[in-house]
Amino acid sequence: MAAVRVLLLSGRPESVSFAQSVCGLLGAGPGLGPWPTYCGLKRGQLVLSDRRFPGASARLPLQRPPFCPFSALDQQPRAPGAELPTNRGVDLAVAVVLQSSDQTVLLTRRTRTLNVSPNLWVPPGGHVEPDEELLDAGLRELWEESGLQLPQGQFFWVPLGLWESAYPPRLSWGLPTYHHIILYLLVISQESQQQLQARIQPNPREVSALMWLGPDVAAAVAATEDGTETPRHLPQDLPPSVLAVELEENGGTRPLVLPTSTLLRTTPATADSQERVSTGTKFALRLWLQHLGR
Repeated sequence: MAAVRVLLLSGRPESVSFAQSVCGLLGAGPGLGPWPTYCGLKRGQLVLSDRRFPGASARLPLQRPPFCPFSALDQQPRAPGAELPTNRGVDLAVAVVLQSSDQTVLLTRRTRTLNVSPNLWVPPGGHVEPDEELLDAGLRELWEESGLQLPQGQFFWVPLGLWESAYPPRLSWGLPTYHHIILYLLVISQESQQQLQARIQPNPREVSALMWLGPDVAAAVAATEDGTETPRHLPQDLPPSVLAVELEENGGTRPLVLPTSTLLRTTPATADSQERVSTGTKFALRLWLQHLGR
């Protein structure tokens, strides 16, 4: 039995089984959310409730994609042989939305060789280890993926929101084999993008490219909501490309001119590793823009 990471509070804390929709258990309706959720941010653990409880340290928006496979499985009969794990719970992950002093945020592109979410643009992040403080986990993942260590006293942080994540992300891709609640942390550095970029040493096993997004492009990316058919109005002055940094096979880096249209792609109905921004990242960018007052 894996260590219990995500607990729901209904009288007493109880673990959530792998096959259960966390949003559904917390009373999420048919809408797109997000749903305000009370959280206890404990060492190596996350306690969630739809009501205030002693020890709740934050009230955060919780959301899932419109095509969340766990929500879909709750609403349809399970096909014979379509079994999900019964001895696993829902894992806990953190992702760091790192903001520079000049108000840009860091995204990394996951390598094509990763088993989960290859070739997607995401903030640095990953699993929370047992008994690990959630901020410590985020800073560790930031260092492991980008080589960045933030000097004590030169940053502050706030929790942004929670995302129910599955992989594969759609039932049309196959039954989910990963189920996480991702806690997005906004870490605001006193250093500029240029100062932070000068110290970045990406881990080539996990990262194939990186870029810094400003509010205008981030707003356009966040507006391209996956799973909706309604076209969003995009600003006329949106730049046709953004500048990124790509890793070379010899360990060096080179400039990458990335078409902005790549960042505006949505999750396809059939499985592929097409380069795009993850759905959860779009949610996190919306929360970041709200924090900026945009």
